[in-house]
Amino acid sequence: MEENWAKAYQSGQAIRAEIAREILDQNGIGAVIVNKQDSNYPIFGNFEVHVPAADLATAQTILTNEEALKQPE
Repeated sequence: MEENWAKAYQSGQAIRAEIAREILDQNGIGAVIVNKQDSNYPIFGNFEVHVPAADLATAQTILTNEEALKQPE
């Protein structure tokens, strides 16, 4: 069975993407990190956190209310 995934969060820092993924996991939403950084020039690109499309609205609400992710990068 094929699932549709949607981007719920993105960051230029791997650790922030990992924090977002862990927060979603603790709230029962499966998430994966997609590394979209350029391998030759790592200052270009982001880390994206993807969730099943059916959980996108819930995931975005959880991440919007999370204090750890409100701090500037």
